[in-house]
Amino acid sequence: MKIVGLMSGTSYDGVDVVAAEFIRDGDTVTLCPLGHRSLDYPDDLRAEIGALLPPAATTIEAVCRLDNRLGEVFAEAAAAGVELAGGTADAVVSPGQTVFHSVEAGRVRGTLQLGAPARVAARVGVPVLHDLRSADVAAGGQGAPLVPAFDALLLDAAGGPRAALNLGGIANLTVVAPGAPVLGYDVGPANALLDAAARRFLDRPCDTDGVRAAAGRVHDGLLALLLAEPYYAAPPPKSTGKELFHGGYLDDRLAALGEPVAADDVLATLTELTARTVADACDRHGVTEVVAAGGGVRNPTLRGRLAALGEGRWRLRTTDELGVPAQAKEAYAFALLGWLSWHGLPGAIPSVTGASRAAVLGSWTPSGPPSAAAPPVAPLRLVVRPS
Repeated sequence: MKIVGLMSGTSYDGVDVVAAEFIRDGDTVTLCPLGHRSLDYPDDLRAEIGALLPPAATTIEAVCRLDNRLGEVFAEAAAAGVELAGGTADAVVSPGQTVFHSVEAGRVRGTLQLGAPARVAARVGVPVLHDLRSADVAAGGQGAPLVPAFDALLLDAAGGPRAALNLGGIANLTVVAPGAPVLGYDVGPANALLDAAARRFLDRPCDTDGVRAAAGRVHDGLLALLLAEPYYAAPPPKSTGKELFHGGYLDDRLAALGEPVAADDVLATLTELTARTVADACDRHGVTEVVAAGGGVRNPTLRGRLAALGEGRWRLRTTDELGVPAQAKEAYAFALLGWLSWHGLPGAIPSVTGASRAAVLGSWTPSGPPSAAAPPVAPLRLVVRPS
């Protein structure tokens, strides 16, 4: 079965698109990567998304317009994915752009992703799976993170506790260990605050390769204020996003500090914040290896600091070594979630999200998949066939 997977994360810089073929053999499903691409958002679309995200106020008109514009962009991405698949695909997974994730007292009340899936289905002519988080939220879960379903099948816990780390706008961690339930949660910001600082101080979307952060020094006072955030001490299950870690959040901490901080020092401190919170989480779970993916792995300053903090306790590597391109891992993970939903299998893990039951994820447009010929049986392992 060939599936096109799309992903646009909390950094909202563009769409990662992949094509994958899945082959089932007993309790193993084989992922054959067929290719991936990244489509950058134009500057005006990034501005339109940013203007709608919390804590900004918005209107229903703005939400509607953005929903349809994103749908057109995702339709183009899906068409590119079908080309990567050789001209035909069975389904597209388009999780959309998250614009609000409502968390009250540790409980998710709702979640909203935009991207007009009907436009995607009309463009490529195959069923489109969308709104992947709501079923888990309805079951009492956080609706995030969802990638641990992929990680749990890919990582072998037999050799000791291992972690999968995604460094996107938010840092997500999945932990697998022998005889223990899968654990996964949002650790805190990865690129969210770094990108906010780059826009404020550098008038750029990001600090490319962490060059300016490498030139700065960690400001201990600012770091202490940032580490005092209650979210870090909250137990999982937990999830977060731009509703908490946005530009205004950084402005408030800088104002509370009461003294100016040089731009490079702010970036160095935010890099240390991400590295420290991730490393603390890895140490807490006693992992022996961390397999990283996401845009943050392309930041040598952040990656180097993580490796240094883990030295002697856990090894840092990337999913590229397992056959999954680090930049496209989440898109491949959503393609797998589409394969699971197509076969009537749950894609959310209750021990990760806190849901009362394992939910089959998403809604299908224009129609659902055909009934499975045999009762669905969950796979136990994912292997990657080199392309």
